[in-house]
Amino acid sequence: MDLKDIENYDDIELLVSKFYYKLLDDSITKDKFKHLDIKSHLTKIVDFWAFILIDKPGYTENVFDKHLHLHLEPRHFERWIEFWTTTVKELFKGPKAELAIHRALLLSYTFQSKLFGNDGKNSI
Repeated sequence: MDLKDIENYDDIELLVSKFYYKLLDDSITKDKFKHLDIKSHLTKIVDFWAFILIDKPGYTENVFDKHLHLHLEPRHFERWIEFWTTTVKELFKGPKAELAIHRALLLSYTFQSKLFGNDGKNSI
């Protein structure tokens, strides 16, 4: 089966929903996300990734501040990256798919640097 690249909002919606359902089913990550109104949350996350990947305007929130209350640990970021990368590769192939993976790695690195410092112990 030939995979297409991420091209539009619907593609991002598919990616984000499949990804979040993996997080919600995982023993390490599910407790961090089970309190969410998942339908409302997914809309915000799709908007964020649409802003990042297809230059769709409209996302203006501070993504880092939105996650501070979750008390995330390095293991949560490791799982997040694992699931994100796997989901992207299951569904898409191309420059935007690669960008989605690279941007997720950058987000993870940035979040962890802000939360834990950049001493090399908590890198991805």
